[in-house]
Amino acid sequence: MTEITNHSILSGDFYEQPTLELAKSLLGCLLVKETPTGTASGFIVETEAYMGPLDRAAHSFGNRRTKRTEVMFGKSGLIYTYVMHTHTLVNVVSGGAGNPEAILIRAVEPYSGLETMQERRGIADMRKWTNGPGKLTKALGITMEDYGRSYTAPPLYLAVGKQPEHISCGPRIGIDNSGEAKDYPWRFWVTGSPYISRTRTINKG
Repeated sequence: MTEITNHSILSGDFYEQPTLELAKSLLGCLLVKETPTGTASGFIVETEAYMGPLDRAAHSFGNRRTKRTEVMFGKSGLIYTYVMHTHTLVNVVSGGAGNPEAILIRAVEPYSGLETMQERRGIADMRKWTNGPGKLTKALGITMEDYGRSYTAPPLYLAVGKQPEHISCGPRIGIDNSGEAKDYPWRFWVTGSPYISRTRTINKG
């Protein structure tokens, strides 16, 4: 495994990109979580962008500001975690302070801490450890305690990874009640990756 140093952790400047560009730039980055039981990591292979006040699928639609969404109004590069159907999901805050946008990390390709991930997930098939937003947080040990932290420092951070050869895009998943927003092509994934979650219409970008 390539050793991760402070130099390979992505700086705050990386997160200053427009949200849709950042959602693509996150693909291939290494998501790392340090815990008392060990460090586990994976390359991001799938993301979904949520474009804030004008996006009916976003938690911050209409500038909705609650205890849950408060971190979305902070600076880019903060960690936004929330619980859905008992599963913790993890997002990257984007859009800049006062502009509550975010990017959901939907899937990663396991990289380090494989034994730890297998134990946490309880299944042998590595492709199923992290091929969904609730699965990857369990495998990596990401919890609600990570809410509000920065991705620029441990215990949960993003580091330089590998550049995808091709990126695909298509509609987001699981937002059927969001009107026209359900069809926006704001889901991005590494083309051909066996670790992505379920698919919808595919458009190669």
